[in-house]
Amino acid sequence: MNKTAPSLRYPLIALAALLASGCAVGPAYRLPSTPQPAAYKEIASEAEKVAAGWTAAAPADTLERGPWWQLFGDPLLNQMADSIEVSNQNVAAAVANYAQARALVEQQRAALFPSATLNGSANRSGGGGNTPTANQYRANIGGSWEPDVWGKLRAGANNANASMQASAAELAAARLSAQGELATNYFSLRQTDAQKALLDATTEGYERVLQITQNRFDAGIAAKSDLLQAQTQLANARIDQVTLTRQRATLEHAIAVLLGKAAGDFSLPPAPWKVVVPDVPAGVPSTLLQRRPDIAAAERRVAAANEQIGVARSAYFPSLNLTGSFGYGASSTGGLFNASNNLWSLGLSAAQTLFDAGATRARVSGAEAQRDAAIAQYRQTVLAAFADVENQLAATRALAQQQDLRKAASEAADQVEAQMLNRYRAGQVGYSDVVTAQNTALAARRALVQSQADRQTTAVALIQSLGGGWHAASD
Repeated sequence: MNKTAPSLRYPLIALAALLASGCAVGPAYRLPSTPQPAAYKEIASEAEKVAAGWTAAAPADTLERGPWWQLFGDPLLNQMADSIEVSNQNVAAAVANYAQARALVEQQRAALFPSATLNGSANRSGGGGNTPTANQYRANIGGSWEPDVWGKLRAGANNANASMQASAAELAAARLSAQGELATNYFSLRQTDAQKALLDATTEGYERVLQITQNRFDAGIAAKSDLLQAQTQLANARIDQVTLTRQRATLEHAIAVLLGKAAGDFSLPPAPWKVVVPDVPAGVPSTLLQRRPDIAAAERRVAAANEQIGVARSAYFPSLNLTGSFGYGASSTGGLFNASNNLWSLGLSAAQTLFDAGATRARVSGAEAQRDAAIAQYRQTVLAAFADVENQLAATRALAQQQDLRKAASEAADQVEAQMLNRYRAGQVGYSDVVTAQNTALAARRALVQSQADRQTTAVALIQSLGGGWHAASD
């Protein structure tokens, strides 16, 4: 071994330290600009917007959203929503995807550090004639390191980290989606129960009217057509009861799937329906960009694509690799670790592509195009999110007004029905007038129940469009 060789160690070590400092060839990341309204058009008055303290958004999608479903005051819904985290299979898949993304981050970060290996071998060789038999034993520890001169490895690690953050946001989105779907299906089921109870009471009334009509027909003071109309009306009401029973079963099965249970092993008995619609604080929508997980995921996909440009650009520069090893070699195990039998090596290699017919340039262009596509997708997600909230705010206000009107209409229709039935008994109107009044009253009652359910499901949709719940500001 050349005695001057050890003098190379220090220059190589210094060179390695210099290379470790490196430089980045990728573009600096800047958050893409997006259209942002000064305030939501559909959120009441301008004075309320100012009083709410409209604020510019800052990333806060990782903040705990809290059990927003508790705003509806239903203990059974609270119990089921709490189990979504551990029972829903879509959420479980998103959890696994996030764990996979975290593992990839660790794998990419590991590439920034040297790798070490331990090797050992024992060989015995010989041949015919006068060839002596010989033994050779070796043991050595070696290492290699690719200095991140051009920032390629760091860009890869940053890419993986941004992708992991996107997976975390997608996990939050999957959780929020499952919780929102559960609440919507649950309120729809309770609405079906209310509709069924309404039809049950209506059917009992139709049965009594049918008996009255039958008696009048038997007495010869009512036409056969009156009896047939009463029978038809009762049969149609019973058909609606069967339809609601089928709809309820479908909703019950959907809830079972959301909870990760077999449909045959799950049931929700009818229960009183608490029609609670939480109020929306005027300042909540200003934090949309802070909380929506789909927006956060889209933005982090942009960051990941931006880092990929640096990975592609690093191919323009030479790749470097530092290797070293130290060990022993001897013909017998007894003298293997003697100082005179030690072996070492230290080296630096470099490689540079001289011609690839534009392949590197094409990869860089492709990475830049991928980033531009991610930016466009991010901006589209933001625009869709603002429109979604506007839609839900408009629906919230309109449904509140509709419910008051439908309540008034239902009360008036009930009075008309009672009057027409009394006048029919007195022989003042024909039975067709009674049927018309009864159908109108039933339709008004069912429309009122539907409007109450629509307000609850719209509140759920608004919560989802805002990223999941809100907290009123403390005084």
